[in-house]
Amino acid sequence: MLYQKTSKLSVIPLGGTGEIGKNLLVFEYEDSIVVIDGGVKFPDEELLGIDLVIPDISYLEKNRERIKGIFITHGHEDHIGGLPFILPKLNVPIYGTKLTLGLVQVKFQERTPYPESLVHIIEPGERIQAGAFEIEAFRVTHSIPDAVGYSLLTPVGRVVYTGDFKVDYTPIDGQNMELGKLAAWGEEGILALLCDSTNAERPGVTMSEMAVGKTLREWFERAEGKIIMASFASNIHRIQQAINAAADIGRKVCVVGRSMENVVRTAIELGYLKLPHEDILIESSEVGNIPPKQLLVLTTGSQGEPLAALTRMATSSHRQINVLVGDMVIIAATPIPGNEKLVGKTINHLYQIGAEVVTKEMGQVHVSGHANQEEIKLVIRLARPRFLIPHHGEIRHQAALRRIGHTLGYSDQDIALTQLGSRVELTPDRMEFGERVEAGSVYIDGLGVGDVGHIVLRDRQQLAQDGVVVVIAALSKTKPYRLLSGPDIISRGFTFMKEAGELVDGAKKVVGSTLEIQLKRDQIEWSVLKSALRESLNNYLWEKTRRRPMILPVLLQY
Repeated sequence: MLYQKTSKLSVIPLGGTGEIGKNLLVFEYEDSIVVIDGGVKFPDEELLGIDLVIPDISYLEKNRERIKGIFITHGHEDHIGGLPFILPKLNVPIYGTKLTLGLVQVKFQERTPYPESLVHIIEPGERIQAGAFEIEAFRVTHSIPDAVGYSLLTPVGRVVYTGDFKVDYTPIDGQNMELGKLAAWGEEGILALLCDSTNAERPGVTMSEMAVGKTLREWFERAEGKIIMASFASNIHRIQQAINAAADIGRKVCVVGRSMENVVRTAIELGYLKLPHEDILIESSEVGNIPPKQLLVLTTGSQGEPLAALTRMATSSHRQINVLVGDMVIIAATPIPGNEKLVGKTINHLYQIGAEVVTKEMGQVHVSGHANQEEIKLVIRLARPRFLIPHHGEIRHQAALRRIGHTLGYSDQDIALTQLGSRVELTPDRMEFGERVEAGSVYIDGLGVGDVGHIVLRDRQQLAQDGVVVVIAALSKTKPYRLLSGPDIISRGFTFMKEAGELVDGAKKVVGSTLEIQLKRDQIEWSVLKSALRESLNNYLWEKTRRRPMILPVLLQY
């Protein structure tokens, strides 16, 4: 028995709390579990060689039989990017809006076959019975079309999850956030509201995406050369406005970067991106035939990623498009925390070439997709929940939303700040923390999923910091044990061997002396011998260089 029957509703974040990214939220009541989202997080500088980070779903795998479905809020990577790794292990139905599932399909095509039989397209207002839960999606405004939050009507009361949202009164697609529905549920009574806390530190309101379109048009009209605009690939509203502005001033549009190409193609096919005329898009192979004054390039690389298209253009390593003197480069995004140095490096390359660089600090070319303080207050006031649970944000963001709650009359007992694996238990009149569940991160490295852990990462960090020293020696198989050849020493990333003759000679003497002592023993224990070599050589190298390279003894027998 993996669970104990209870009359409590459990809310368990396995991702997306205490961090930005890899969102995955679990709701559990007796024998029913529903999951919201399954995202990824991109690695920071300490995760050497790691491609992606996804939530640890060990708890879900152990309770697979109770899972009634996965419900997706929207098509951003931090909400859908982990699904190709998560869904095959759970094999449960998945629900989402049309565009969201179209983007999910693209993610699967990059990794594994798309499970058509499990996929269900839903519309805002549609109700799905999933075990003990009646789930209804409601429309929210965000930086991508077709975004929704979810209401979960449970045996202990209604719980509402906003998903990522902002209150945009002039959305590009005309689809307003369903604040009226939120207010109606508030009238009936909402037990708990899980609220996006990403921008809870920011006062005021978030500007409408419409403001970006006006600013982009002004910059486009000033450009003398070609325009290169880097943005998040999934910001379809911004891409739409850029294409419209380009059409109005007579520019062709070239879409560059795999993720940008995939999203644009999917959005056009599903009707979420409308082209002003059929021949406005050109292939990157045609760029050389278009005068710079007549060209807009939409590209990835707004986060300074080393392999992204903009970075390769800035370093003259892109096969078809390079940044030239007089070009205008618009970076229509804010750096994700941790990416500031990469973005700064790319901008420096662009200035060195002689391009004009436009960032959000110079003009309103980017607005957030998340609610600021006044929008959060509005949503809480309309919902009037009994309890408040900040979600989607680092601890400081959650704490900021708690302060907002205080201004609206909520006490600390009414607000739950969660960590990964926290179990928040709800009854009609009580909220408390229960026993934590297993949670954390799983690292994706190439085709490997979870085969790189903290020990491997520690080794990689040591290799990156101090390099590796390999000790090679040949020993006799039989008594009396003796050294037949060596020791030889090879170094990578530690020191340049040809210029470190004295250090190498001293290291060989230390290794030879250690081997001589060990070989006099009646019985050779290889593990003891290697350990002794590592210890003696490590002490010597530390004394001489104040560095601790990884030491790998390779002992051969003849």
